Amino acid sequence: MKRRIMVQGTMSGAGKSILCAALCRIFRQDGYRVAPFKSQNMALNSYVTRQGLEMGRAQVMQAQAAGVEPDVRMNPVLLKPSSDTGSQVIVNGEPRGHMTAKEYYRYKKALTPEIMAAYESLAEEYDILVIEGAGSPAEINLKDKDIVNMGLAAMTGAPVLLAGDIDRGGVFAQLYGTTALLEAEEQARIKGLIINKFRGDPEILRPGLTMLEDRCGIPVLGVVPYLQVDLDDEDSLAPSLSRTAVHRAVDIAVVRLPRISNFTDFSPLEAHPALGVRYVDRAAALGAPDLVILPGTKSTMSDLLWMRENGLEAALLKRAAGGMPVLGVCGGYQMLCEVLEDPEGVEGDRTALHGMGLLPGKTVFAAEKTRTNLKAVTAPGPFSGAALNGYEIHMGTTETQNAPFCILEDGRPDGCQCGNVFGTYLHGLFDSGELTAKLAAWLCERKGIAVETAAPLSHRAYQEIQYDRLAEGVRQSINLPEIYRILEDSERR
Repeated sequence: MKRRIMVQGTMSGAGKSILCAALCRIFRQDGYRVAPFKSQNMALNSYVTRQGLEMGRAQVMQAQAAGVEPDVRMNPVLLKPSSDTGSQVIVNGEPRGHMTAKEYYRYKKALTPEIMAAYESLAEEYDILVIEGAGSPAEINLKDKDIVNMGLAAMTGAPVLLAGDIDRGGVFAQLYGTTALLEAEEQARIKGLIINKFRGDPEILRPGLTMLEDRCGIPVLGVVPYLQVDLDDEDSLAPSLSRTAVHRAVDIAVVRLPRISNFTDFSPLEAHPALGVRYVDRAAALGAPDLVILPGTKSTMSDLLWMRENGLEAALLKRAAGGMPVLGVCGGYQMLCEVLEDPEGVEGDRTALHGMGLLPGKTVFAAEKTRTNLKAVTAPGPFSGAALNGYEIHMGTTETQNAPFCILEDGRPDGCQCGNVFGTYLHGLFDSGELTAKLAAWLCERKGIAVETAAPLSHRAYQEIQYDRLAEGVRQSINLPEIYRILEDSERR
């Protein structure tokens, strides 16, 4: 058996994904070949691998921290919510259909052989596997069919680190209550507790840590500070969509659609010193931005109707008519077209819907999903010549006669541009840094202000800096020798 360690949390948002990324980076820095693994991920933030397979962005982020190429085996099951009670089920990167929560609950144990095949295949290739749980292991109503927390820990023989979020308050109750709800054999799997996102002097916690260790019978292996690192978040509930906007020279408003997906497309914009990015979900919050972005969505037609009903569409159309630039990405691009047709019922019962009409074209939805990892160059226009590295994830095609937004590496056109309105299917369009720089220069020029002309920093290079910063902060705040001892013990079991 290879060395493995699992990070579980007291709740969603406790910081499991980031802690796993930190461990991946630390082990890599220490000379090990390491890979992340999460058996089941629920998120609308997904990525297409080089092989055209779909996986969760959290494991992509962790793979990058480990210095290895993202591999769909790292996230064999991905659930993409399509409603409050149902999700598209993706297994080993391929769609397996839509299921209600009840249907999936009955079905998911049947996925165990495929999950374990992916895990064991990775274990043959890497020195250490860093496994991430989901939600909380103390969801006692779901434990009998668990394939992602203590159920997975038992199947893989992985020791567990349990993390609690002190920034939300009640961390001692989180950690004690979680362990108290577990069975004795599950409690025995937890080898250490970690308090995450602490602001202040750790010595102030000392009496509480001692009492916690006495009550749980488990050592506290670290108090991790609230680290100022900028990394991709896991899903659309992530804090980055609600955090306070940074006021900068250029104001960019991203519409926070109910089923927003791949919002990490815009992380490179947030890192640019001239660009301020904020998320809006009502007409009154739109204001007069320098650019509005319609992001991707899992449900294009229903999210367009949501904009239509709450007044956001009318407010956006009014500003676009006045010359305000608009950019649509994937589902947002589809919304900008004149007509949306769904003859196969891919998005529901509605067979057709008129679009916003800002781009000349028609979108026709189809059951087959396009998943492609590709390169492109922006077509002549305001952003001409920018090299793009991205991927497509969408169901349907869009036909337009206008100038394309970009030219794909195989010569095919993608997207559309018409005056101040732009649309593209390409996710990750800002990651290379070149489009970010051209967009910032164009928007600043429109406002009559100067923008620095330094060579663009690719999003990947920026992320490398963040991974090293994350690893340094976590390395200094956890008992790493004890974690290595736990890893060595796991290899013998």
